[in-house]
Amino acid sequence: MNGTSYPTLGEIVAANPAAARTLDRLGLDYCCHGQRSLAEACAAAGLDPMAVTAELDSLPVEGDRSWNGMEPAALVDHIVTTHHRYLEAELPLLDALAAKVFTVHGERHPELNEVRALVEAIRKALEPHLRVEEALLFPAIHGRSLPHPPSPTLAELVQTMETEHDHAGDLLAALRRATSAYEVPPDACASYRSLFERLEALELDTHLHVLKENHALLPALRRITG
Repeated sequence: MNGTSYPTLGEIVAANPAAARTLDRLGLDYCCHGQRSLAEACAAAGLDPMAVTAELDSLPVEGDRSWNGMEPAALVDHIVTTHHRYLEAELPLLDALAAKVFTVHGERHPELNEVRALVEAIRKALEPHLRVEEALLFPAIHGRSLPHPPSPTLAELVQTMETEHDHAGDLLAALRRATSAYEVPPDACASYRSLFERLEALELDTHLHVLKENHALLPALRRITG
C-alpha cells in the first residue's frame, strides 16, 4: 500500500489476515463492506488513511491465505470445515456462558444483560443461516441436484445470505460496543474473562467467514445462477 493508491478493505485482509484485528479495532468493516477502499472507509470513520496504512504495513504477514486462490468447490469445503463447524460447536457454549456470567455478575454489571441478549440473537441468526447454506447454496457449487426450481430460487437465496451477513455484522458491532471492545473489568472472574476472550474470537472468525463468502463465494454463485 502507499499514500495515494488504496486497496479495498477486503483485499487488505485477503493479502494479510493479520490485518483483520487491526481493522476490527479501528471499526473498519472489511466483511460486509469489504468492497470499500481504505480511503473511503477511513473518511467515513474520521481516520487518517495514511496513518492506518502505515500501521497495516508494519504488520507481519500471518494467517491462512490459501482460501484466496481456491476454486469455489474447495472454498465451500474450507468454509464448512473452518467456520461452520466452529460455530456449530461454539455458539451453544457461548450462549450458556453468557447467561451464566450475567447471573453471577449482572447486579454489578448490568450491561451483561445486553451482552447475553446479543449472544442469543447472534446464535439465532447464524444457526439457521448455516443450515440453509449447507442444504441449498453449497450443493449448487458442487453441482449436486436441487429442486427445479428451488423455492426460493438460488438467486434469491444469494441475496438473502448477503442480507443475513449484514444483520450478523450489525449484531457483532453492537456486541463490541456493549463489551467496550471486550474490555474485562477488574472484578471479572475466570468465566467472565473467558466469555469476553471467546466473544472476541467469535467476532474475528465470523468477520473472516463473511469476507470469504461475500467476496469470493457468492460471486461464484451469481455466475451459476446467471
